[in-house]
Amino acid sequence: MTAGSSDRTLAILELFTEERLEWSAEELMAELGYTRPTLYRYLKTLKRAGFLVALPGRGLTLGPRVVELDFLMRRSDPLLSHGQARLKALAARHPGSALLVRWYGSKLLCVDSVVSVPDPVSSYARGRPMPLGRGAISRAILAWLPRTQQRRLIQENLSRYAETAHGESLAEVQENLRQVRREGVAMAFGEVTRGVIGTAAPVFDAGSSPIAAVCFTAAEADIERDRLPSIAHDVRLAAQTLCAALAENRRDTSRPAEGDPVYADQGAKN
Repeated sequence: MTAGSSDRTLAILELFTEERLEWSAEELMAELGYTRPTLYRYLKTLKRAGFLVALPGRGLTLGPRVVELDFLMRRSDPLLSHGQARLKALAARHPGSALLVRWYGSKLLCVDSVVSVPDPVSSYARGRPMPLGRGAISRAILAWLPRTQQRRLIQENLSRYAETAHGESLAEVQENLRQVRREGVAMAFGEVTRGVIGTAAPVFDAGSSPIAAVCFTAAEADIERDRLPSIAHDVRLAAQTLCAALAENRRDTSRPAEGDPVYADQGAKN
């Protein structure tokens, strides 16, 4: 498959969202502008690979290969394997939901969560994208992005920042994000879900830009205001220790295994 056809095939998958779970072939042709033979060739590839399935009398929807890849990701991604313990510790200390949110492209996606209350108030379950321009997670990520990328995303979401009183201009939002960087954590009150307090801190891997965020959400009714500094400290600490664990994981995987030629060479030198 060429680079161009790969992009065009992926464009089909991009159309499946929470708001639009099913598509007919005719609707896909109208949306993407593909000819019928071209579309059917791509659909055949996606269905054969298990990424799409045809529902009798209804249309196309995502297939079982997506679930299989999710299973493999959960087993292989060090962010998830190391993040689980931090989420459990957060949820054990405070009543609410501890979330691990992955940043990729220009999207925020909840990839894991641990809950310590019977009826959690967070409306963003694992696998559900989160909005940019609203909430603690968004600001915890944007505050550490490169300036050019940060400026572009602020301008694209400026109306949302204005609605949540975090600035009506690019300069005002940037100053708000500088404050987040100084504090190392972002906090939001009812910006994404009414009556919910969110607290988030960024997670870094090898680079200077964040790859994820640790977040804790709780109902305002369950959290006394004098407890908020403790939550902010614990969220910041969870993110920092997760960063350290990812760094240690990189060091472990970069060490040659015993019996590797590198060790043999060292033995010969000694």
